[in-house]
Amino acid sequence: MSYIIVLITASTKEETVRIVRTLLEERLIACANIMDPVSSFFWWQGKIEEEKEVLVIMKSHETLFKKLSKRVMELHSYDTPEILALPIVNGSPSYLDWMKACLEPVK
Repeated sequence: MSYIIVLITASTKEETVRIVRTLLEERLIACANIMDPVSSFFWWQGKIEEEKEVLVIMKSHETLFKKLSKRVMELHSYDTPEILALPIVNGSPSYLDWMKACLEPVK
C-alpha cells in the first residue's frame, strides 16, 4: 500500500479546477480537495513574499507520482510550482480500495 497525498498551490481556483479535472480524467488522482484561499509566505527572488493562493490536496499512488508531477508542470502557470508528495501511512481499507479502483492500474 503506497498511497500518497500530493499538495499543490496555484494562484486561482479556476487554475486548480482545470488541473484537478485533468488529473481525474487521466486517472492520476482519485480525488482532490480545494482550499481557497490560503495565505502563503515564501522566499522568491531574494525576498519574502506573501500571497493569497489556492491549496489542493490530492490522493494518489506513489507509482503515479512521476506522471502526475509531469502533468502538473505542463498545466501549471507557475515557473516553479509546489508539488509535494506525502506518504499515507494507513487508512480505512474501504477507502483505500475505493482509491485503487479510481486510479489508473497501479503496478
